Amino acid sequence: MDEPRPGALHHVELWVPDLDRAVASFGWLLESLGYTVFQEWEAGRSWRLGPTYLVVEQSPAMAGGRHERRAPGLNHLAFHVRDDREVERLAAEGAAHGWSLMFGDRHPFAGGAAHYAAYLENEDGFEVELVAAAVGAAPADR
Repeated sequence: MDEPRPGALHHVELWVPDLDRAVASFGWLLESLGYTVFQEWEAGRSWRLGPTYLVVEQSPAMAGGRHERRAPGLNHLAFHVRDDREVERLAAEGAAHGWSLMFGDRHPFAGGAAHYAAYLENEDGFEVELVAAAVGAAPADR
C-alpha cells in the first residue's frame, strides 16, 4: 500500500438504499478505474486504490430512500481518467451497469470548453464525473 500523505483523503462512505444496485454500478466503475475489492460484509462493500478506499453501505440508520445530489451534502465524486478515449468507453459501457449520461447535449464539454469529462448518474441518484487527463485520443466531432 502507498504511504498516505498527510491531508490525503482516507476514505469516502456512501450510504445507499440498495446494496446490490450500488455494488453493480460502483463496483463496475471502481474496478474499471483500477480499484480492487477491499472489504465485504453483509451490509456493505469497499474498494481501494492506494491508501484511499470507497465504501458503499446499506445502513439501517439511513434516513430516506434516494440520494439527492442537489440537496446539502455530497453533490458528486470526480475521478481522473487516463484520456478522452477512456472517458468515452466508460460512458458508453456505463449504461449496462446502471449509469446514465447526464448533460448529453453538452457532452463531453459540460464542464467547459477545456474540460473533457463525462457526467454519469446511477439509478439511486449518485453522480460521478470522469475527467480526462489527456485529450486527443477520441474523435473531436461531438
